[in-house]
Amino acid sequence: MTTTPPAVDPPGLHGARLPRWALPRDWPTHDSRPCLADVRWTDGCVTQVLPSAEARATDWQLQGAPVLPGLVEAHTHIDKAFTRPRLGALQPGLLAAIQTMIVDRQGWTEADVRARATRALQWASQAGVVHLRTHCDWWEPQAAPLAWGVLGELAQAWRDRVVVQRVSLMNLQMFAERDAARRLARAVARGGTGACLGGFVHSTNWSERALRHLLEAAAEHALDVDLHCDEELNPQARGLATTARLVREIGYAGRLVAGHACALASQDDALALATLDAVAAASITLVCLPTTNLLLQDARTGRTPRQRGLTLVKEARARGIPVLISSDNVQDAFCPVGSFDPVEALAVGVLAAQLDEPFDVWSESVCRADWLGGCSATPLRAGSAADLVIFSAADVHGWPARAQSRVVVRAGRRLGGEVPGAWLAAPMKENCA
Repeated sequence: MTTTPPAVDPPGLHGARLPRWALPRDWPTHDSRPCLADVRWTDGCVTQVLPSAEARATDWQLQGAPVLPGLVEAHTHIDKAFTRPRLGALQPGLLAAIQTMIVDRQGWTEADVRARATRALQWASQAGVVHLRTHCDWWEPQAAPLAWGVLGELAQAWRDRVVVQRVSLMNLQMFAERDAARRLARAVARGGTGACLGGFVHSTNWSERALRHLLEAAAEHALDVDLHCDEELNPQARGLATTARLVREIGYAGRLVAGHACALASQDDALALATLDAVAAASITLVCLPTTNLLLQDARTGRTPRQRGLTLVKEARARGIPVLISSDNVQDAFCPVGSFDPVEALAVGVLAAQLDEPFDVWSESVCRADWLGGCSATPLRAGSAADLVIFSAADVHGWPARAQSRVVVRAGRRLGGEVPGAWLAAPMKENCA
């Protein structure tokens, strides 16, 4: 017997394989694996997530296809995206890439930034991203950069498809004076909801005083903070450790996110783990950027890199530190590849960091917008948005392999992707993957 093909926009899913982290603790298991789920929604909001039972003819019958909530790109640079074709030959390493983009930025126009950033949002949305945080180069102290305004306009235009947050990426030395720090924070605060104060914290511009001013100014203007922190393999880098200490000294109560933190991998275990203990105590979220960091760290012409350049994600997670994984740069001076698909970035991280149980454990790192302060609810609960990504060609054992084929459901409606014929087959006899 076969079922009637469901409508293009079904009222629910039957036989979805959800990740363990997204399920209640008392969810039934079979052979230690979570049983399959039925997910139902009405008017774009989830109404039920239950162990798979009787199928409805109108449901998509997934037969164990992996399903995630809407994806999160926690750290991107859509102002720089897709500039690689015009940059010519590049020198290796982070600092060289920064100089290349400083030169290129001199020729940016509103139309140029809007076209490239719109393409980035289109790609992200097609991948199933519902929340994207982008850093925006802000190297001049006196006025907001051209791209900041353009990205603000795009955030409004895309608000029903992708939540866009902006971070002002500023050189730490711009906060050397307290009045300057306050002025910069005030300018960022005028950006409204989703605007965050950011800084590039590196041994080449290190100043504890400036970092203190940045955090104090953020607290004064009720801004969340997102730092590029210790993006280097210098074991003497202390940006992350100092940030964790200052957060507690100042009593900073906003959400603080630290991206990269590559220097942890170069430090001895005692120092690195003590820093992570402090990060946990300060409630800081870490973001790992495997694709870009593998390319930029320990980079020299004609020499195979010896170090991976990743932060200590396993040790961080073991301490309860929220860990997100994201794409970072896409097709610019920092990284010539990428597609604004966080699952693609996670696939790189699975190999580079040797991550076990990618679907049941580490998929959380590409789904938790609340770890950015983007929302208060854990996804896939009654009342949450019916934003889902169905991996139509994958299975949980090999995921994220074969993850490119997917169906994106946004607020209960199919945004993109083809529905495989196998989903239209008769209900399964078993309800566990």
